[in-house]
Amino acid sequence: MANQLIVSLSPHVHSGDSVQRNMYGVCIALLPALLCSFWFWGLGAILVTTVSVASCLFVEWSVNKFMLKNPRLTITDGSAVITGLLLAFNLPSNIPLWMVGIGALFAIGVVKMTFGGLGCNLFNPALAARAFMLISFPVEMTTWPTTGQPFTTYADAQTGATPLALIKDAVKTGDASLLDDLPSAFDMLVGATGGCMGEVCALALLLGLGYMLIRHIITWHIPVSIIATVFVITGIMHWMNPVFVSPVIEILSGGLMLGAIFMATDYVTSPMTPKGQLVYGIAIGVLTVIIRTFGAYPEGMSFAILIMNAFTPMINMYCKPQRYGAVEGSDK
Repeated sequence: MANQLIVSLSPHVHSGDSVQRNMYGVCIALLPALLCSFWFWGLGAILVTTVSVASCLFVEWSVNKFMLKNPRLTITDGSAVITGLLLAFNLPSNIPLWMVGIGALFAIGVVKMTFGGLGCNLFNPALAARAFMLISFPVEMTTWPTTGQPFTTYADAQTGATPLALIKDAVKTGDASLLDDLPSAFDMLVGATGGCMGEVCALALLLGLGYMLIRHIITWHIPVSIIATVFVITGIMHWMNPVFVSPVIEILSGGLMLGAIFMATDYVTSPMTPKGQLVYGIAIGVLTVIIRTFGAYPEGMSFAILIMNAFTPMINMYCKPQRYGAVEGSDK
């Protein structure tokens, strides 16, 4: 009787994972791209990031304390920090700071906390805020500072066309010679181009992807399916008509890498099963190419992710794993 068998409720084995651990793991993965943005845009990037993160933390704390009367301090779980970082990554480094605060208010106060906080929001808060700001402040959100000006002053950054704008003009006019002004694939890989703060250095984003895969924070299904889908479709388009850029340039330009690695993989707004994640990723890739090619706005990644966020509950419903002991093809 000395060795009694004690039976308790599951789970019996704990992996050590937690929301806080994974959220701060994502923050670590974002560090290479954050440091690159500081190097390329200097004071502007530092100010935008600081205001974005601080505003997201303040809004979440205020809503919890004064509106929801929640005594639990949720700002320590890391989710608001990630939202602040990703919102900053989706903004130009010369955008007025009061607009950054409004974007943070919309991301946390409207998109996240209105639905009940972490785990309940339907859309990615940072992307929804970007879409909101693009509609509200179209000029400021599409005035892009160029790189190559480390630690320039915030107000004096030079602006220029992004690779996606050049690609869009070439497709619209049918003039492939406009693509001669595009940066090389290597320049896009290391960040020598214009655009949003967190999207221009693909190498830094890939370092973050490698870290998250090694730490098992995310799986490969969503980022690989998005990138592979865009590569195949744009490769066929480029083969049929040279006015469409090569698939490598298409993948490295704009926010495709940032969206595929850090925003489409959001735990709350993406499907739960590997099969569902593949469906989700392929659909995002197809929508991104369609919007970039035929839409009025050069970038399509943000809108593609937001559209598929709305379909995530349906994907989860139809892509369920087979229950243990169930007969294949049966619900019983």
